[in-house]
Amino acid sequence: QVLLVESGGGLVEPGGSLRLSCQASGSIFSIYRMGWYRQAPGKERELVASISSGGDTTYADSVKSRFTISRDDVKNLFLQMDSLKPEDTAVYYCRALISGSDYWGQGTQVTVSA
Repeated sequence: QVLLVESGGGLVEPGGSLRLSCQASGSIFSIYRMGWYRQAPGKERELVASISSGGDTTYADSVKSRFTISRDDVKNLFLQMDSLKPEDTAVYYCRALISGSDYWGQGTQVTVSA
């Protein structure tokens, strides 16, 4: 009954920026924690950034000075990505912890290349 939909991915040159969005829909009263994960070909899925209901944030060391995670209400999640590098190329997934259960979006492709 819960659906997460990501948008905002695409092709960008090194040094460019993208803003990812994730909207949650369904019978949702509150979301304890939301986050962004990514998976590149041949690699395991990894945490990029997460944010709690209280606004506390966590970032991977590789992105913490360049990416910013935010929420504007209980159902909308964003990831502002600046100074993008080729190694940021991956499928990015939205994840939400709702009433103790995990939910995942379908993923959006981010490609950083000249």
